[in-house]
Amino acid sequence: MTLMAAARAHDRTGPLRLEKVTVPEPGPHDVLVRVASAGLAPSLTKLLARGSFKHLPTVPGHEIAGTVAEAGAEVDPALVGTRVRVHAILACRTCRYCRSDREQMCPSAAMIGHGAHGTGPMPLYERYHDGGLAEYVRVPSWLVDLLPDGVSLDVGAKVHDLANAARALKCAALPPGGTLVITAATGTMGTATVKLAPFFGAARLVLVGRSAQRLEPVRAISPLPAETVALDELGRDWEAEHALTARLRTLIPDGADAVIDFLPRGGGTAQATAALATGGTLVHMGGNRTPFPYSARDLQHHCWRVVGTRACTRTDTATVLDLLGSGALRADDLITHRYPLAEVNEALAAMDRREEPMWMAVVNP
Repeated sequence: MTLMAAARAHDRTGPLRLEKVTVPEPGPHDVLVRVASAGLAPSLTKLLARGSFKHLPTVPGHEIAGTVAEAGAEVDPALVGTRVRVHAILACRTCRYCRSDREQMCPSAAMIGHGAHGTGPMPLYERYHDGGLAEYVRVPSWLVDLLPDGVSLDVGAKVHDLANAARALKCAALPPGGTLVITAATGTMGTATVKLAPFFGAARLVLVGRSAQRLEPVRAISPLPAETVALDELGRDWEAEHALTARLRTLIPDGADAVIDFLPRGGGTAQATAALATGGTLVHMGGNRTPFPYSARDLQHHCWRVVGTRACTRTDTATVLDLLGSGALRADDLITHRYPLAEVNEALAAMDRREEPMWMAVVNP
């Protein structure tokens, strides 16, 4: 029996426990991946506390890159030794969602090393719920993507977040030369969207974040002309006074072509929407529970589109991998924090505190 190190969640609120567990054996259609990099997401502890992880104890970590160590009997043996990233979304592959590039909406949808979000039976999640915060992970062979030469394993682990941003940008349907507002621009998804925006029609960005100090480094990595709006400079009562809308309207008198919104709470989502041009699009990916103040008539009158989206598809990850492989997209500078597996709880606590800027964080087992 071969053992490996793994960080496991045993309950909803306790810290992850670093343990020695048995290395999983691949079935006939599986591959065993030696994990080189596992991405960390702020949602991990929130979803764990919410009960979205349906199997405990479990190994979290849905963003995975490494080397194929072993292939099942029905898998091409040439995969052994290749560098891969793992597509985390488990879906049935036969329903109307899976057959139309919307597998994250499948009734069986769940994620390796993450939560179960579907409404139906989840047989794949039963087998593959353990994720990448370990030395090895067993995954279905059809969910591995070869990493292009020159793409680091750390960036490979974060392809999922980059593809989430690509999905949001596709939903925005920007006209060529469009102006795009990105809220919560200093976080993981905000910085990913900044990097990808030029490939989806944007010509100008307006970045919204908590502070000018945190926004300036994001503006500096933008491939496009970018202006910033710091919420803490709008005044204590900025929400009540609609100061964000006023500031955006000053910067973009004709209105923004799209807003990609990652704000998790508060009135900023609605205020950014009010800065849209006629015919503009709001794409929300932040999970904001604050009531949306606009009526159906408002949407009709302004010809606004409001799109909610979550997660990415294989088409989105293929788009990102093509951009990375061609060299058109470079994302290594988005990896701001690296941790050993033994420090995973310190890493998660730092993400929750947000006392310092953290764009993308990975664990290297």
